[in-house]
Amino acid sequence: MRIAVMITAGVGLLALAACSDDSATAPPAETAAVAEKLTPGEYEVTTKVEELRSTDNTTPLTKLKLTAAGDPPLAHRACIAADGSVATEMFSEAGDSCKVNNSYARNGKINAQLGCSRDGAPGNVMHSIDGEFTADGFTATVNTGTYFTGSGDYAMRRSLTARRVGACPAAGEKKS
Repeated sequence: MRIAVMITAGVGLLALAACSDDSATAPPAETAAVAEKLTPGEYEVTTKVEELRSTDNTTPLTKLKLTAAGDPPLAHRACIAADGSVATEMFSEAGDSCKVNNSYARNGKINAQLGCSRDGAPGNVMHSIDGEFTADGFTATVNTGTYFTGSGDYAMRRSLTARRVGACPAAGEKKS
């Protein structure tokens, strides 16, 4: 009799477990569809300088300034080519000459490292980009460190938000 009660209780527990609602532990639904690759076209990029500090106790050799509360973000436009390559102007400071040292942009993730040079500042400007993208835009954090032969070295962190605004202008066509 005792064994029959134990078996009956065990079957009842199994039945309860089978009927339990696992929706409370289910992962949340995605809010935006993850894109496999960056969508080619022109993007409007807004930038906020979150942190800017000298690393050699001199004035940082950059035209960018820390974004104060209430200040609008800086805005510019840059393109993503048909092959998915990103114009370095998307992440670098205006006037810098850059090359992509490493890049990854797939399945909603974007990571890249740029090596740049700047007129009047011998040395290197290094950018590390880490972000996420959807079919129509992306967000990223850009960490910058400089290694100039003279003074002006700095570390900077910027947050970028970009949204696709259309096709890239044809060569020779004016940008808006």
